[in-house]
Amino acid sequence: MATTFKEKTVYQIYPKSFLDTTGNGIGDLNGIRKKLPYLADLGVEMLWLNPFYPSPQKDNGYDISDYTAIDPLFGTMDDFEALVKEAKAYGIGLMLDMVLNHVSTKHEWFQKALAGDKHYQDYFFIQDEITDWQSKFGGNAWSQFGDTGKYYLHLFDKTQADLCWRNPDVRNELFGVVNFWIEKGVEGFRFDVINLIGKDEILKSNPVNEGKPEYTDKPLTHDYLRELNEKTFGRHSHLVTVGEMSSTTIENCLLYTKPERKELSMTFNFHHLKVDYENGQKWTKKPFDFEALKTLFHNWGEQMSDGNGWNALFWNNHDQPRALNRFVDAKNYRVEGAKMLAAAIHLNRGTPYVYMGEEIGMLDPDYDDMSQYVDVESLNAYEAMLKDGLFGNAAFEIIQSKSRDNSRIPMQWDETAHAGFTTGTPWLAAGKTYPSINVEEEIRSGSIHAFYKQLIKLRKELPLVARGTYAAYLAGNPNVYGFTREHQGEKLLVLNNFYPVSAPMDIPEDFSKGAILVSNTGRDSLGDTVTLKPYETLAIHLKNE
Repeated sequence: MATTFKEKTVYQIYPKSFLDTTGNGIGDLNGIRKKLPYLADLGVEMLWLNPFYPSPQKDNGYDISDYTAIDPLFGTMDDFEALVKEAKAYGIGLMLDMVLNHVSTKHEWFQKALAGDKHYQDYFFIQDEITDWQSKFGGNAWSQFGDTGKYYLHLFDKTQADLCWRNPDVRNELFGVVNFWIEKGVEGFRFDVINLIGKDEILKSNPVNEGKPEYTDKPLTHDYLRELNEKTFGRHSHLVTVGEMSSTTIENCLLYTKPERKELSMTFNFHHLKVDYENGQKWTKKPFDFEALKTLFHNWGEQMSDGNGWNALFWNNHDQPRALNRFVDAKNYRVEGAKMLAAAIHLNRGTPYVYMGEEIGMLDPDYDDMSQYVDVESLNAYEAMLKDGLFGNAAFEIIQSKSRDNSRIPMQWDETAHAGFTTGTPWLAAGKTYPSINVEEEIRSGSIHAFYKQLIKLRKELPLVARGTYAAYLAGNPNVYGFTREHQGEKLLVLNNFYPVSAPMDIPEDFSKGAILVSNTGRDSLGDTVTLKPYETLAIHLKNE
């Protein structure tokens, strides 16, 4: 059977923090090339690279000023073409980040619009009256358009102007961008906040949820994605696509991913990473709600399975603090917890994504003060919390736990200065744990990396893991996230203990006769009952009679 996106595991690289080969403190494309043997050994078949295009870096590259060039910070087009070629030699394809909802205000299109070019003014949302929509980075989502007395829309930073997809010229420009990279040999695309592109002709205020219902998952988005599919990646059956969906629904993600609709291969949603938000607000601090987490996984798992949609599965990415710090007693159970979290998604129904460093159990950096943070969202949030009357220490603790910089710290390669990331001064300080948690040490004496290799290999070799259905198991258990998979008569039961306490439970009679497929505790026998150890994961395989 040919390998598809269902058998693949995707490894996400934040290029700025992966490996610096020049000594300037910023990771680069040649750093990724240098580590291809490591990535091939891990078993991943696709690398998702965060943006490396020319950018003022107001939002770490998600403010693109040129879609079809390489920012000199990261190398040259020759470096990129060499990376594509060498990665293919290892059986690895590249997935690029496409930020098509907005561009940097430094982009040629916006600059021409500012200069009075009516053609390019129609590329953006420019109007006399503003709505009450709030920017994702705080404040109103409209800013003054030069000295015209008009305003332009920016759902993110004010330097990121939203593009008007209603304009066919805009769509054709963006389709050309995607085809440019396909011609360069790219095999996948991750579309940033792509469910925000289908905005209405008349933009209206809405006090609900900062205006999100007015521009999120609108029906027009599906039309645009089908057109994007038809005119770009849909012409190449091997290409893999994933849409990052902001504040989305299961119903829409089924529509986005059902094969017959010809929109996308799969979707990211973020609901499971908001279960430690107080009243739905990110900049708060509270223990995660396991019941909410489990219910979300079951609802998405079962409904996407029943409706033939496809999830992109992940715990970590460049916008999230490390899952080990959020969902595990990492001080006492880092290794067990890392493996449990891995099994919970790699044995699940959907394509798993590994964020760099996850495979060695990396943790948040535990910075000492605000001067070490650089993320614009974090800096704005800190000032907003102080303005709202929160004491400095309390505000700082929230930044420590929720900042995007937690995941953007340098990859921890070894115990040398700056974790072996650079010979210079890193753009973002390395985390405190790198002397003991690093790739070199993990491969020499650890077990998390080997566990990830096992899971990645299983997905390639066992159709049950890659293609099986999903059903909740013991949904009412207060400690365990359990589910079953089934494919052509074979079954899999996966049990994940999310707590640092033992969890006794019954094993279904048929599964008690099964074989242990995966265990993070060395368990080698089964009975009618089992007591899961703290953060234990156990997968039981029942083959055809």
